[in-house]
Amino acid sequence: MLENSTNLPARISHRLVPESGVIVVEIKDALRPSDFAALATTADQWISTHAGLNGLVIHAHHFPGWESLRGVISHVRFVRDHHRDVKRIALVTDSRLASLTLTLADHFVRAEVKVFGYEELTAATAWAGGGAVSSA
Repeated sequence: MLENSTNLPARISHRLVPESGVIVVEIKDALRPSDFAALATTADQWISTHAGLNGLVIHAHHFPGWESLRGVISHVRFVRDHHRDVKRIALVTDSRLASLTLTLADHFVRAEVKVFGYEELTAATAWAGGGAVSSA
């Protein structure tokens, strides 16, 4: 698990899949600013040497919200600073909020956004990387 500067466990963990230029994010608990700082570092390092990220995969049973208003602000800043550099976003969740998120994303991000069921992480990651995946 990733650690932040306050030595508290991160609320999200993430991994870069360099073969496809995709970051897979696992959300476990209410989000904090330090979670977005760690994610931004990984994204920025990749983007600085590539044309952008092929995809961002967000894997969560449900969306747990934010720990504080600062968490919300950090999330908004991350989206603002990175949405132009991401081609596809896969929401991998069984949450009923996924369809609402899909509708909102149309207004705020340039990326193509698609919803997958929580168990479809492999298919979502392949799609986000540019692979053709049929819908189940």
